Formats: sequence, C-alpha cells, structure tokens
Amino acid sequence: MSPEQSKIQIMEANDGKDLFMQGLFIQGDVKNQNGRVYPKDEIQRAVENVTERLNKGETVMGELDHPESSVVNLANVSHNITSMKWNGDDLVGTVEVLNTPSGNILKELFKGGIKLGISSRGMGSVESMNENGAQEVQDDFELIAFDFVSNPSTHGAFMYPMNEGVENVAVRDTKYGKVEAVINDILRG
Repeated sequence: MSPEQSKIQIMEANDGKDLFMQGLFIQGDVKNQNGRVYPKDEIQRAVENVTERLNKGETVMGELDHPESSVVNLANVSHNITSMKWNGDDLVGTVEVLNTPSGNILKELFKGGIKLGISSRGMGSVESMNENGAQEVQDDFELIAFDFVSNPSTHGAFMYPMNEGVENVAVRDTKYGKVEAVINDILRG
C-alpha cells in the first residue's frame, strides 16, 4: 500500500454502514487559530451538559461545515457524537458518521484521502485578554455541536477512522501521521 493510500484507511462494520471517527475535539486553556482561549473549566461545564443529554438517550448531532445558524439543521446532519472524555486539557471524542446525504459526502471525502478536522459550535460572550488580541470565552458559553471542517481552529483537531468502533487505525504510524504529531507537539509547546 502506498503512503497516499495508507494516509486514511476507512474501516467499516460488517454491514458496510457504520463508520466511527475519533480524535481531538478541543483544548482547554490554549489560544486557538481563531484567537480564542476556552478555559478548561468552562469547556468542562459545557461538556457536562452535553454528556447529560447523551446519558438521557438524546442524540447530539453535528453538520458538515459550520453553518451560519446556531440551530442544527436536520437536512445537513452528517454525524452524531457518541462519547467524549478528557485527556489532560484535551477533550477527545468519538462520532458516528451517519448514512445521510452529508454523512455520505463525509465518508467519500475520507475515502478520497481528505483530512478533515472538527470544530466546536457554540454561543457565548468573549472578553479581550491582553494586547495580543486573544479573547477568552466567558462562563455563558453554551456548546451546541461539533462540526466537521476543513481547517479546525483547535490545533491538531483532526478526526481518524476507528476499526469497527473499537481500535484506532494506525494512521499515526504513517510518515504523514508522524509529521503531524511532531507539528502538533511543537504547537502545543
């Protein structure tokens, strides 16, 4: 298999329908590419609210690309969030790509070797932190969704296919994955 072919390997369940992706969703206390800092305690509070919804059996969906609206448009849903957990200051999550028109586009993009990221969509106020233009997200932040995007604001927030929802695909063991890991380590300090 060539490096290009091994860059993204799609592993589907036996029925060919289920595709799970896993990766970094967001980082706490780090300035992102949009110049925002999400305090970890604010993200934790927002994530706890979403986790409560998941525990109640609700579905938490996302779209392919950030829409202008704060409302998840069912016609554009591509995936749902199945789990989230903290790894230090990093929120790592798993999504199930759905068999919707947008979900099928997402699957084809991954099959074509396109690397996509994930980005939080939320509402709330920000306050200027200092003279370098960084803005801190305030305690009124409400997490709405995590959407697939081409350029995530969180450094390294790219999603990787999972093997039937259990094992990580060895994308990080390719030369591309190793280079990305080194770059992310440098960016994180």
